[in-house]
Amino acid sequence: QVQFVESGGGLVQPGGSLRLSCAASGSVFSSDPWNVLGWYRQVPGNQRELVASITRDGAFYYADSVKGRFTISRDNAKNTAYLQMNSLKREDTAVYYCYCRVPGKTYWGQGTQVTVSS
Repeated sequence: QVQFVESGGGLVQPGGSLRLSCAASGSVFSSDPWNVLGWYRQVPGNQRELVASITRDGAFYYADSVKGRFTISRDNAKNTAYLQMNSLKREDTAVYYCYCRVPGKTYWGQGTQVTVSS
């Protein structure tokens, strides 16, 4: 099992910034150090979309829609990932779900709301 502590969501005006953090803990990190941390986002009625991810080695992925605006990073000692979101747009409004992928399984956080509105 993996437990998550997510923070950083909220309301921001277009062009503003937010920083999400996701601290993960659990026995999977000691039994298998390989894992991926990241975020999906979901708007009601739409499928969940992968936003960004990062491996323990620092390999990362960004959705085309956020490239150049979002930056993902992680602290391996704390099993914590961060998503710096700059130049936010109204279309970034969604529930952002932190996730952890280990071989054979994906664990999900409870989600945090990000609303971009004036």
